[in-house]
Amino acid sequence: MQLNTTFQSPKLCRQLLQRLDRALEGRSLRFMEVCGTHTVSIFQSGLRSLLPHTVRHLSGPGCPVCVTHDAEVAAFLDLAAREGVIITTFGDLLRVPGPDGRNLKYAQAQGARVEIVYSPLDALNIAADNPGDLVVFLGIGFETTAPTVAATLLTAQLRQLRNFCVLSLHKLVPPALRTLLNDSENRVEAFLLPGHVSTILGLSPYAFLAEDYRVPGVVGGFEPADILLALCLMAEQLRDKAPAVVNAYPRAVGDTGNPRARALMEQFFEPADALWRGIGCIPQSGLKLRPQYASLDAMARLGLVLPEVRPLPGCRCGDVLKGRISPPDCPLFGKKCIPANPVGPCMVSTEGSCAAYFKYTEPHA
Repeated sequence: MQLNTTFQSPKLCRQLLQRLDRALEGRSLRFMEVCGTHTVSIFQSGLRSLLPHTVRHLSGPGCPVCVTHDAEVAAFLDLAAREGVIITTFGDLLRVPGPDGRNLKYAQAQGARVEIVYSPLDALNIAADNPGDLVVFLGIGFETTAPTVAATLLTAQLRQLRNFCVLSLHKLVPPALRTLLNDSENRVEAFLLPGHVSTILGLSPYAFLAEDYRVPGVVGGFEPADILLALCLMAEQLRDKAPAVVNAYPRAVGDTGNPRARALMEQFFEPADALWRGIGCIPQSGLKLRPQYASLDAMARLGLVLPEVRPLPGCRCGDVLKGRISPPDCPLFGKKCIPANPVGPCMVSTEGSCAAYFKYTEPHA
């Protein structure tokens, strides 16, 4: 608690805001964070209202629920309709809309066997208790969750649970950042890099930001002072024309990340092309199970394919995730699309930028 209080200190935050003002010297700064926890922290702490008016905050594709593609939800619904299959998943995923607005909660109401778990390891106990059924864990998320899923696969092997498999739809952050920077409509000047993902990756996978694009990247923590320090470093790099990838969260992130977690992840997974909602297919931006683990791979074991689907009518979550618009610019925001009745995934997740805007900004008509 004392540690958190230190990084929430109003005095320290005021000093950092002054440092940020000096570094900007009246210049603008368009920065993007790519982490759902950063999204919520920036809103919840009130930082948005304190930042200089020349600083523009964009929320990128850092919410795992938000980037889950319509076609992937269609595959979930395909699984849910199959006899003898129990789907295990995290709670937010139940409400993510797929084709025609249907989701797993709808399938559950129609009789599908869908179980909410708090850890992938919980799914193994469900498999052990239901030996006559196939238990499928829906593997979404980024480099933070993939090692945990890999550990679950290893445990399933050790426990000889032959009725368990994973539908791996994990996504990798660095290829998405490269895709954003290759977008001619993207004008991001600096990235607030995700603290959780970076505990696994370290710094080197982001080196291309500064080397190839001359864009600063700062790994930041989640308290107000953490975020302000990261913004100061971005602004100073841009002022000095010296972009770099730096670690401003050393109490949690090592420069080399977590080699043991990466080794476990690499044991079971290999890079693959992946679909991102609103962005499309990004080459080598996902993780699939290696061929030798086909018996643990729901895609291979059940012959699943991701179908061609039409995007949700009127939903502009994709443009929000790419930083092209802010959530209030979507015509559905706060009207047809609200947290109690979300149209798009950015309003579903508690870490989604639309949900954050709705909760922490002015009332909506």
